[in-house]
Amino acid sequence: MERPERETPNGGRSIADLLGDLVRDLTGLVRTEGKLVRAEMMEAGKTMAVGAEMIAAGAILLLVALLVLVQALVVILAHWVGPAWAAVIVGVVLGLIGAMLILRGKKDLSAANLVPERTIEQTSRDARLAREQI
Repeated sequence: MERPERETPNGGRSIADLLGDLVRDLTGLVRTEGKLVRAEMMEAGKTMAVGAEMIAAGAILLLVALLVLVQALVVILAHWVGPAWAAVIVGVVLGLIGAMLILRGKKDLSAANLVPERTIEQTSRDARLAREQI
């Protein structure tokens, strides 16, 4: 519904009308920009989901390939030490590697690694410098 424009004595539109138009235009612009942002975020989310699915599928295939290669290693070792000992040797070596990775990961995840030491050190230096300046 169109509002009639009020005329000012000099024939132009009133400041109230101009401000009203400005607010309406800005509101429309913000709404349009919001719709654009939502559309872009949905598109980016879909792209990321496809990427995550591809990474998961690739990881599964790599795991299967690793299992096949481990079995091949067992078969090769079986020629020298017998099938049972070959499986034991490969299992123990992989177990040790896995245990070392877990221990290293636990160490890296410890709460002590979350302390921002460089930032604390820099802040202490800044505070000392500020005290010296006073």
